Amino acid sequence: MRTFKDYILLFSKGIAMGAADLVPGVSGGTIAFITGIYQELLDSINAANLSALKILKSDGLKSFWKHINGNFLLALLLGIGVSAATLAKLITYLLDHHTILLWSFFFGLIVGSIYLVGKTITKWNLLKVIGLLAGTALSFYITILPPVENPEAMWYIFMSGAIAICAMILPGISGSFILLLLGSYELILTAIKDVKLATLTVFALGCLTGLISFSKLLSWMFKKYHDLTIAILTGFLVGSLNKIWPWKNTIEFFIKHEGEPNEKMVPLIQENILPQHTADAHLILAIAMAVVGLVLIIGLEKFSGKKN
Repeated sequence: MRTFKDYILLFSKGIAMGAADLVPGVSGGTIAFITGIYQELLDSINAANLSALKILKSDGLKSFWKHINGNFLLALLLGIGVSAATLAKLITYLLDHHTILLWSFFFGLIVGSIYLVGKTITKWNLLKVIGLLAGTALSFYITILPPVENPEAMWYIFMSGAIAICAMILPGISGSFILLLLGSYELILTAIKDVKLATLTVFALGCLTGLISFSKLLSWMFKKYHDLTIAILTGFLVGSLNKIWPWKNTIEFFIKHEGEPNEKMVPLIQENILPQHTADAHLILAIAMAVVGLVLIIGLEKFSGKKN
């Protein structure tokens, strides 16, 4: 039986997941995994099925709520929602004005996550190494795909939500980065910031559809091929480092909202570069932010481990 303090901790984990999912390249699923709630999250999502509706009809709301682990989901979703509502403007500001420092911080988070996720594999063999390499290659390939400009049709927003949510619950693949590739990232972030209910509702329905469908497959993989699945997910994290690397040279831009007051140049194709032209003070601060991210994610895992 969870106590009030346990639910406060769950709420804080939801805040961390929401913050991670706002940034392209960082996965809320990674946060769920290292804080020890990933399997329970999958099981709770899978419990929201036709059987749950039958229980609601025959046994009432209380039995239904218990069947889907409602208190757990509510605490977590509240944290994610609060995080999205309060941090969207901050993340947007940091991406625009302190890009290198923000990406350095998340680079440290991902490096720490690689260690934490990988160490859960009980025994390595050739198949798991192949899974690791395959996951790395696939994730790396995704990071070098050029983003597309966004059609703002509601059906496309729905599909964007359905596809991105699959990435959001995977440790290693960022749903925000998938939104960036689909051209929907800025649209959704702006909708959160400006509370555009129509856009957010359609996007949420897409997320719900994708979540219910994909979580069953993922849960099955974990139960049948746990270590191989973890190896593939670890590879996803390794490959994502290409996207998270803080120092980039933009080769090609596209103009967002051309001719409008909010016209903006958005990077389309970028390449990673070494920080040789970066001022020493800036480089030292970037390294410090990466170390902070690394220490934070390992500390979060140890703290959550003690609580669990």
